[in-house]
Amino acid sequence: MQPLVTFECDTLTVRPWPDEVIDSLGFDPRSPYVEQFWLGILGPSTTWLLRRIGAGFDAAPDGFELPLGETARALGLGDRGGRNSPFLRTVNRMIQFELALVVSARDGELAVRRRLPPLSRRQLIRLSPDLQAAHERWQADQLREPPVEAQRRRGRQLALSLLELGEDLEEAERQLLRWRYHPALAREAVVWAAEAHRSAEAAEAAAL
Repeated sequence: MQPLVTFECDTLTVRPWPDEVIDSLGFDPRSPYVEQFWLGILGPSTTWLLRRIGAGFDAAPDGFELPLGETARALGLGDRGGRNSPFLRTVNRMIQFELALVVSARDGELAVRRRLPPLSRRQLIRLSPDLQAAHERWQADQLREPPVEAQRRRGRQLALSLLELGEDLEEAERQLLRWRYHPALAREAVVWAAEAHRSAEAAEAAAL
C-alpha cells in the first residue's frame, strides 16, 4: 500500500484535471450513476467530497481554494489534524482511484477530475450481486438508447441537479455548454429541469 500523501498547508488549491475522453463520457459526481455504483467503491466521505468539489468547479471553473479544516468538519470528519485523520484518508482515496492528482504536496495543489469514468471490470466485481445486476441492466439500457436520447436524459438530470443546488437557469445552461452539450440540448435540458423543479417545489408546498 502506498503511503498517504500529506499536505503542509491548511488550504488546498484545487484545479480541474482535464481528460477529453472522461470529460465527454464520464459522470458528474452528483449523478445517479455515481450515487448508485461509485458510492460503494469510494465510500460516502470521498463521494461527498467529490460532490462538493464538483459544486466548487461550477462556481469557479478554473479552480478554487479548499479550506481543509472547514471542509473536514462540513463532511462530518472532525478536524483535519493528524497523518491518519479521516479527512486525509478521504483525499487519498480520490488519489488512489485516479480521480485526483497531486500537483504539489508542498504547495497544496491538487488536480481533480470533473467527471468520473464508468466502473472498470475489477471495480464492478467488488459490488454486491444486486448492484452488479443493476449495472448490467444499466449497460443494456445504454446500448438500446439512441446516443442523442442518452445525452438528452443525462443533460436533464445534470440541469436539475444544478437548479437544486441553487444555480439559476442561465448559469445551469452555461455549465452544460462548458460540459460540451450542444446549445439546443442545453437549452432544452434547463427548460425541462426548471419545470420539474417547480413541480417538485409545488408538491412539497402542498404536502405541508
